[in-house]
Amino acid sequence: MKFLDLAKVYIRSGGGGGGCVSFRREKYIEFGGPDGGDGGNGGSVWAEAVDGLNTLIDFRYQQHFFARSGQPGMGKQRTGKTGDDIVLRVPVGTEILDEDQETVIADMTELGQRVELARGGNGGFGNLHFKSSTNQAPRRANPGQEGVERTIWLRLKLIADVGLLGMPNAGKSTFLAATSNARPKIADYPFTTLHPNLGVVGVDNVEFVVADIPGLIGGASEGRGLGDLFLGHVERCAILLHLVDGTSQAVAEDYQTIITEIEAYDGPLAGKPRLTVLNKIDALDEDELAEAKLALETASGGPVMTMSGVSGEGVTDVLRALRAEIDDDRLRHRTNVEEEPAPWQP
Repeated sequence: MKFLDLAKVYIRSGGGGGGCVSFRREKYIEFGGPDGGDGGNGGSVWAEAVDGLNTLIDFRYQQHFFARSGQPGMGKQRTGKTGDDIVLRVPVGTEILDEDQETVIADMTELGQRVELARGGNGGFGNLHFKSSTNQAPRRANPGQEGVERTIWLRLKLIADVGLLGMPNAGKSTFLAATSNARPKIADYPFTTLHPNLGVVGVDNVEFVVADIPGLIGGASEGRGLGDLFLGHVERCAILLHLVDGTSQAVAEDYQTIITEIEAYDGPLAGKPRLTVLNKIDALDEDELAEAKLALETASGGPVMTMSGVSGEGVTDVLRALRAEIDDDRLRHRTNVEEEPAPWQP
């Protein structure tokens, strides 16, 4: 399945059915009177956050969603049928934006959340509605209300607890593959990761979700490389894991490049807590490791952890440090208690 995190959608709610002008005319029945029914309401357009989706690829093949209009009223006091609603099923974490791509209509952050995007038009009154003691034979009815037509944008921001940041080939995908069942593409050339990946990581009987996004380079905020389009997928994270390639000849410059890009990004990323980790220490000797760690600590102005995603050295300590920064209500506690088998029954 291809990954798609932005889609343009055209929606239109159904119009209301018109009211009916009718009079009761039956043989041997005098003074029949008006009996025109009301029109049915038009169908509405809804959005619902559902489970089992992590991409907007379905909206690439269908962009138009039109709800049915209500049926007009009929004689014998019959009301027109209400038009059926249309439901747009989107992944959890989808933002619904207006046509300007700036005004947020709704943020679908909870499973089962529903929001009405376009309300159907009301049905018109039939002439039965206007009957009174002074107007016993009304000959007018109201038309139905027109539906609402609008253009919206769907933008997916993945729900994760930890977001991975770093230059291309910093070892982000290797870390995700070593700590979870995710199998991102890993190769020895830059920009191996072309779309975000999610993995469930476990440590000390708790689990949390880690999001890996394509690497950033200098000038990503101006569109260089893959740009900063994927940074929105780590906006909802509780903590950012900044991986720095320990084999690089410019560790401090690599660190500052990422910091500059997330500060240039228009979002809450700059203020999020970050854990800086020097990666690929299995390829360094003691002197090189000490020099690289000192340079990174000087550039970051704080503590730096070390690990190797290939050999596993220091990975558990990094996971425990991440767990300490994640709120308890976001952690998924695993139970090791085995259920006793039920007694045999014939």
